[in-house]
Amino acid sequence: MTGRPSAPVAEHTWTVAEHTWTIAELAEEHSLTLRTLRHYEDVGLLAPQRCGTTRVFHNRDRIRLALILRGKRLGFSLEEISRIVNMYDEQPGEAGQLAYLLDQIAVRRAELEQRRRDIEDTLAELDVVERRCHEHLAAL
Repeated sequence: MTGRPSAPVAEHTWTVAEHTWTIAELAEEHSLTLRTLRHYEDVGLLAPQRCGTTRVFHNRDRIRLALILRGKRLGFSLEEISRIVNMYDEQPGEAGQLAYLLDQIAVRRAELEQRRRDIEDTLAELDVVERRCHEHLAAL
């Protein structure tokens, strides 16, 4: 080892510019209308940054939109989706959010199972009516 001082190490702070999206880009990506995205904003599900009259959506908004759409596919109302999504940032936090979501999944599952039983009963009844119609038609 020499008595020379070591060369100073340059410190780099790498900042990656956050990707943002316009309302049109998000609408196109998710096959939604601009009106739908504005509605989600109006009801407090999305909170894009404003630059003048332009809405600037950040990754957080994009993730929330994906969660909203998943909730809709699972049959949750916007009110339920809002409660679930907003719990992440509020008390009781993520644990409370997950516990509530599990409760809501159980409720939704029970509703769907009942609907399935109703459909099966209706199909069985249709089979009976169809068979009787064929029998009656053959007797004519």
